Amino acid sequence: MNGLVIRNTGSSYIVLTPEGNAIPCKVKGNFRIKGIRTTNPVAVGDRVEISPITGSGEAYITAIEPRKNYIIRRASNLSKQAHIIAANLDQTALIVTLSHPTTSTTFIDRFLATSEAYRVPAIVVINKIDLLTEPDDRELLEAVSHLYRSIGYKVIQLSAATGEGVDEFRAMLDGRITLLSGNSGVGKSTLINDIIPGLDLATGEISLTHDTGMHTTTFSEMFEVPGLTPGSFIIDTPGVKGFGTLEFDKYEVGHFFPEIFRESDGCRYGNCTHTHEPGCAVLEAVDDHRISQSRYASYLSILRDDADDKYRKPF
Repeated sequence: MNGLVIRNTGSSYIVLTPEGNAIPCKVKGNFRIKGIRTTNPVAVGDRVEISPITGSGEAYITAIEPRKNYIIRRASNLSKQAHIIAANLDQTALIVTLSHPTTSTTFIDRFLATSEAYRVPAIVVINKIDLLTEPDDRELLEAVSHLYRSIGYKVIQLSAATGEGVDEFRAMLDGRITLLSGNSGVGKSTLINDIIPGLDLATGEISLTHDTGMHTTTFSEMFEVPGLTPGSFIIDTPGVKGFGTLEFDKYEVGHFFPEIFRESDGCRYGNCTHTHEPGCAVLEAVDDHRISQSRYASYLSILRDDADDKYRKPF
């Protein structure tokens, strides 16, 4: 038998068969991505082979079909292990907020760089725009939107609370498997409840002390979006505070920042790190404001492999 992993609780999985049966499964055997140590051998989105356990209604996962792609993040501050967030994706959607709480640009850029590294198209979704009522707030919203659109990313402005912009985002899910990620408190669960009426995922309050979100999603799960082309799925993931990248080669980090990669064609040296070299076209572009200071700072943070507590805060 084969099926699609639609839920991961850490030690067990739910696998959806082609007949529509959701079967509780355990891992049997050792599954690892070659060359990468992972905390979870199987991920939501994996297509797997399963073997029923006689008389139990459960099954063992015995094999994983080759993945077309996956998204991973460093498991912890001090660990070189990776955590597979999801596999076999058509796109990622990073849910961010500019107020209550504020998503740091460095967090955004690390996520986008990881999506670039694993060749998964990314969308930036700015939620809670209903809270941005002051002129300075609206100016910030347009500035952030312009920054990422000018790089080439799709940016959606919406309010899960009022419904503004939700239909536009929902249309972008049609026919695709989309990973939704973001900091705790950005309204991801509320947005999913808007997209899939009746799902009623738990939503959390924002800490008044720290202006941060409380974890409400504790495991990854895949849901089919009704009313769209069959096979249109979203993957909900637990909110994360920091986004640790795995060990990128310092000469390749610039490849994962599209605007830096474009400007690097003009560098004098082919192995330029864009930090100090003479004739560096990227440094010139930063000075000329063709590359934003915030994006360049995020690039440097990955080169330095900054600790989590250095990039959780707004830049």
